[in-house]
Amino acid sequence: MERESTITAVEAVTEDTHAGGVHGGAGPGAPAPQSPVMAWNEWDPLEEVIVGSLDGATIPTHHLTVIFNLPRAAQPFYRLASGWKYPKFMKKLAQAELDNFITILAGEGVKVRRPDTVDFSKKFKAPRWTSRGFCVACPRDPYLVIGDEIIESPMCWRSRYFEGDAYRSLFKEYFRAGARWTSAPRPQLTDDLYNYDYRVPDLKAGEPMQFTVNEFEPVFDAADFVRCGRDLFVTRSNVTNLMGIEWLRRHLGPGFRIHEIESRCPQPMHIDSSFMPLAPGKVLVNPDYVDVEKLPAVLKKWDVLIAPRPDPVEGFMSKISMCSPWTSINVLAITEKKIVVDQSQPTLIKALKDWGFDPIPAPFLSYGPFGGSFHCATLDVRRRGVLKSYF
Repeated sequence: MERESTITAVEAVTEDTHAGGVHGGAGPGAPAPQSPVMAWNEWDPLEEVIVGSLDGATIPTHHLTVIFNLPRAAQPFYRLASGWKYPKFMKKLAQAELDNFITILAGEGVKVRRPDTVDFSKKFKAPRWTSRGFCVACPRDPYLVIGDEIIESPMCWRSRYFEGDAYRSLFKEYFRAGARWTSAPRPQLTDDLYNYDYRVPDLKAGEPMQFTVNEFEPVFDAADFVRCGRDLFVTRSNVTNLMGIEWLRRHLGPGFRIHEIESRCPQPMHIDSSFMPLAPGKVLVNPDYVDVEKLPAVLKKWDVLIAPRPDPVEGFMSKISMCSPWTSINVLAITEKKIVVDQSQPTLIKALKDWGFDPIPAPFLSYGPFGGSFHCATLDVRRRGVLKSYF
């Protein structure tokens, strides 16, 4: 079921605007202060980006929100190794691919920023639970950039509670230079939030969808949202509940619409392996996880590009990846044409060329055990473009 906030008062605001005050600050139509942070969608020319880091990476503490979001084959490794640092050989393989990715971005003229180093193996304690950390491989998960605003998400993984410490120095720099910096309500993450009787549903057999989190408090991962100017798309998932979606809807206000896309994935987590806007009027869709016939009506005039099935991959790192094979579509658009895509996916690369894109192949399978692929591994800081409505 699609729910939308309605554009009312801001309809009179010029669409082509940097509109730093669209949902706060100086007010509708007022010029925004110069800000180093400015991104409205997933495809405008990328000028500055935060790329994740493997420094201090620790296998997340065992919890149902972790284990039930992993492929079945990978679950034993993460159960047994919970709380230990990642083996050095795994980090070495992933680091080589990450360095190559950074070289590609720099070669395209993109300014690359990195989070600080944090030792995530240290145990921390809240009043009613304890955990060790995880890593900062995927800055897309905890942060959402809307225009000149950085929004910190209230993530439900206890192991990610202090992940933001690695970004503080960067965000303070951006704030001092004019960016806005907002945090959603800090979640308690007590046992009341979690459905401890959760089991992965057999959707093909007609079992109803289940989620590891309930509606005790607002939680969401920013990676469950993608941006298309005044319209955002979201999937409810094992890390994003309805209260979290509603919090962001109210926070952004009437100048934006949030469209919910129903996931058919039995373990839904993060929209960017299901639904990935690539350019104005073009969106890449995973047909296993999204029913194209049930897409929001606003997409009827868009080209819905049905992603080819992922090409099979081999190797140890693929077997213990945290991600499904459908991270094949977890691509990063540098411009409306140039898209970084995993080189292990020749079928998708050919399809992108046929659709008029200029794919840039790069190896990235070894990054999977740390949480994601190219889109996950980055956070747009600045894209050269303005706020528009594309629908």
